[in-house]
Amino acid sequence: MAAGPSRVLALSSRYIRFGPFQVDQHRQEVSKNGARLKLQGKVYQVLMALIEKQGEVVTRDELRLRLWPADTHVNYDANVNTTVNKLRQALGDSSDKPLYIETIPRKGYCLVVQPEFADVPVAVVLAATSNGLNGKPHTESAKSARAELWMTLGIIGLILGGMLLGAGITKLWIQHFAPMPGGYWF
Repeated sequence: MAAGPSRVLALSSRYIRFGPFQVDQHRQEVSKNGARLKLQGKVYQVLMALIEKQGEVVTRDELRLRLWPADTHVNYDANVNTTVNKLRQALGDSSDKPLYIETIPRKGYCLVVQPEFADVPVAVVLAATSNGLNGKPHTESAKSARAELWMTLGIIGLILGGMLLGAGITKLWIQHFAPMPGGYWF
C-alpha cells in the first residue's frame, strides 16, 4: 500500500510527537519529556513502522520484512515479540491496557494514539507558548517548576523558623537559669 500525500508530508517532518514522547527523525532519537530514551535499532524501526501506518495494523510479516533481510535465519515470531515488548517497556506501555501499542490478535500491532508532526522540537514550541494571558505560564512543566520552587522556599522557611525558635528558647533558658548578680540562688 502506497503512502498518501498527507502521510508522506507528515513523515517528512523532522519531529513526531505523541503523548510525552518526541521522535527526532534526523537523529533517530526518542525522548520522553525531554529525557532521551535508549531506543535504537530494531526497536526504533518498529516504532517508525507503527507511526508510518498510524491507526492501521502493521502486520507481523511487514515487521519481519522491515527488520530482517530476506536471507536472515532467525525465529521471526519470537524476535518480533521481543522487539515489540522492548518498545512497550521503553514507552511504559503494556499489552493488557495499551496506551500506545495495541496487539491485534493473529495479525499484528497498531499505534492507538494520533501522532503530531512538526519541524521544530517540542521545547521550542513550549517556550513560545508558555506565556499566556497576563504572562501566566500554562504548561505542566512550568507549573511543576513553580511548585518545586514554592516547596523549596517552604522548607527553607521552616528551617529558618526552627533556628529562630531554638535561639529564642535558648536565650530564655539561659536568662532563667543564669546566676543572679551577687552569686545567690533563690
